[in-house]
Amino acid sequence: MSAVPHALLPLPMRVARTTQELPGIVTLELEPPAPAAFAPGQFQMLYAHGAGEVPISISGGAGGRLLHTVRAIGPVTRALARLSPGDFAGARGPFGNGWPLEETRGKDALFIAGGIGLAPLRPAIEQVLAHRQDYDRVTILYGARSPADILYRADLERWRGRFDVSLQAIVDRAGRDWYGPVGVVSSLLSSATLDPEGTLAMLCGPEIMMRFTARELVALGVSPQRIFLSLERSMKCGVGLCGHCQLGGLFICKDGPVVRWDRAAALLNVREM
Repeated sequence: MSAVPHALLPLPMRVARTTQELPGIVTLELEPPAPAAFAPGQFQMLYAHGAGEVPISISGGAGGRLLHTVRAIGPVTRALARLSPGDFAGARGPFGNGWPLEETRGKDALFIAGGIGLAPLRPAIEQVLAHRQDYDRVTILYGARSPADILYRADLERWRGRFDVSLQAIVDRAGRDWYGPVGVVSSLLSSATLDPEGTLAMLCGPEIMMRFTARELVALGVSPQRIFLSLERSMKCGVGLCGHCQLGGLFICKDGPVVRWDRAAALLNVREM
């Protein structure tokens, strides 16, 4: 009997801390057996005992620990969200490619996130700000369903407080206590300072949001080769063997999850793909 490949064997990771971000959304701080490195944009397969395994993007890391922001919407994610400090989760990876931060050096970095899509972008934003001198303009556009659904509010306020970052937030709907703009996140592009030829855009959120935002960026003159999306599919193996995450000729777990718009555009426009 052949041994199980390491990439398919979950490693036990202790839950060092949990943070309730929003109702139904929890960030797990996981402590691997040995300090772990990852590239912003990569994901791990997280395993909850007795429930199963799901792909979750890495939303940060410090001191060798890994952060995962989990929305409890299914049996596995609900089991993960119920974990407490001292409990254990299984994890495989990191898998996939990361955001093109090296390619962005010397250019304007444009981050556009919708809802929990801010989680996969957060490590990239933090890395760009940690090496701020290597990038030109840094712009962050964030959209949420309502003011109560804004994720990482403290991070957004910290980023907005920097003199070398432009950050705008928008919500789909709001009451009288919201003084910001209301609408879809792509509408913020009209007021953003944008150099189409010198901008590299990184998008993460619902697929419909990314499709319309990418099209708007192209209409504004940004090359499809400089627009990157993080795609989440029904990944099972994480290493391109099972085919669950196949999108046309792409296997999102190994060819992504970060995919260039000129590769993804035609595939995302096909119904049932």
